[in-house]
Amino acid sequence: MELLDYLKYAAGKINADGSEIPEEEAGQRKHASDMFIVAGRPVCFKMDKKIEELGERMLPADTEVLIRNIYELSGRSIDRFLSTGDDDFSFAVAGVARFRVNTYMQRNSMAAVIRVIAFTIPDWQSMHITEEIMGLAEVSNGIIIISGSAGSGKSTTQACLIDRINRTRACHIITLEDPIEYLHRHNKSIVSQREVSIDTADYQSALRACLRQAPDVILLGEMRDYETIRTAMTAAETGHLVIGTLHTRGAVSTIARIIDTFPSEQQGQIRVQLSSVLHSIVSQQLLPGTDGDLVAAFEVMHVNGAIRSMIRDNKDHQIENAIASGSSEGMNTMDQAILALCRSGKITRETALGFADNQDQMSRKLG
Repeated sequence: MELLDYLKYAAGKINADGSEIPEEEAGQRKHASDMFIVAGRPVCFKMDKKIEELGERMLPADTEVLIRNIYELSGRSIDRFLSTGDDDFSFAVAGVARFRVNTYMQRNSMAAVIRVIAFTIPDWQSMHITEEIMGLAEVSNGIIIISGSAGSGKSTTQACLIDRINRTRACHIITLEDPIEYLHRHNKSIVSQREVSIDTADYQSALRACLRQAPDVILLGEMRDYETIRTAMTAAETGHLVIGTLHTRGAVSTIARIIDTFPSEQQGQIRVQLSSVLHSIVSQQLLPGTDGDLVAAFEVMHVNGAIRSMIRDNKDHQIENAIASGSSEGMNTMDQAILALCRSGKITRETALGFADNQDQMSRKLG
């Protein structure tokens, strides 16, 4: 198969034999979340956390041909990849999908992982995002953090929030991404999307410049280092809404990661600053559902007076209980979300126990 055929298969546009899927049946075959090009195996596709293979086993020369074709198709120079051994970018194929690409060298051969991204913003309800989370689009200032492991759907949740703001509020939204995934059309808002390494040098300089571009909402693709986090907190202090992501699991771990990013002598001051600007943390993960689809589970923490004091006074160990008892304020722990999914029949008991933070407690509650 040619590169374009692999991409079409990944996007759910053709069958494994190369036959076109009729337009009226579009969407019936799921698209892959990721496509893998690695020497020693056929081209592989991740479908609902399972790996499918397509074609023949590839040699290093075969992966090089495919990866060079990717650069030709995207119109991007391959020089950076050849000089550094890594590259990260995105491109679109008309009528197929957008693709986020990471190319890398492994065992002296070219390899790539390609994330499949639909052209349209996903419907938040079909992604099982709750109205409690979507309601965060009404927040006017502070920091909202979407956390979770790689591939847990953080970018999708961010995109749904930005889309809600774009449809309902008249403001200037600036997104800083590496690379850009979902494309947003101007609606009630003006949306400026900047891609790191193409539109700007790095997150830090883009975020500093962003503060002079009259933003109301700033989306950070990733809060990578203390300079970016510090600038984000400053932006929130000056009346902007900042929506960022972190590769952490749970609100408590997210707060600890932010604090630990800074030198020890600054952490007390950062705790005070973070407690005043942090609005909410949404932590998410994807679980295998009973119907074969993946189901999202969300932990939600809103910073109230009690949690603000806990962050400021270095009592993070008490935050979990505050979340668990905050249902009247729209909060819930990850285990509470998993328990609700199990009781509603969306996931099995085994899945609930396997993903629970406290398996003994989960087992007792399930009976």
